[in-house]
Amino acid sequence: MISLRGASVVVPGAAGEATVLHPTTLDLGEARVSIVGGNGSGKSTLARLLNGLIEPAAGSVSVDGLDTARDGAAVRRRVGFVFTDPGAQLIMPTVIEDVALSLRRAHRGKRERLAAAGAVLDRFGIAALADRSVHALSGGQKQLLAIASVLATDPSVLVADEPTTLLDLRNSRLIGDLLFSIPQRLVLVTHDLELAARADRTLVVDGGRVVFDGEPDAAIAHYRALAEAPARATEHEGP
Repeated sequence: MISLRGASVVVPGAAGEATVLHPTTLDLGEARVSIVGGNGSGKSTLARLLNGLIEPAAGSVSVDGLDTARDGAAVRRRVGFVFTDPGAQLIMPTVIEDVALSLRRAHRGKRERLAAAGAVLDRFGIAALADRSVHALSGGQKQLLAIASVLATDPSVLVADEPTTLLDLRNSRLIGDLLFSIPQRLVLVTHDLELAARADRTLVVDGGRVVFDGEPDAAIAHYRALAEAPARATEHEGP
């Protein structure tokens, strides 16, 4: 269970501190949770709270009873994180070396580690890319590798922050299908409303607040209405 209790996030700004996530209380236990919202709404900030990439300025966040501020390393072993741009995660020269890096804690010997990495690549259908430079991969291949590297350590939860945003339609569908097939619990931040609708529960974030929390179709309808409201207001403005 992921639990937030009055968790908020503030950042420094030119005019002083700015609140990017207002106090939020949630329990996330469903197998599939999606988070939607406009750019700058605070949804990625919320996602980063879930595995301790960001610590709350006030309140608390815990995963299976572990506090993200006090037990950050243990939390991150339970909660994997996939970024929008896989280039932020792929740091080794070749595909197999990148997965092997994730396995350095579980497999101390290099030969054993590479064998385990090869098994991970085979599981995700990219064993043929093992010796390829990560810089020579397509966008879809990079994102698939980033996901494989995170899941190689077998976390119990995967948080994915807009993992299909930089991909074409075909690769977006492939990555979306993969994410919804994994045994781990999934928290997915996305602009893809069709993908968001596949979740068990959807949060709508706006202005640093969770403004709707519920069944996906109803949440997406709420988000659409929210997104269309400024346009309607503009259309009715006089000269």
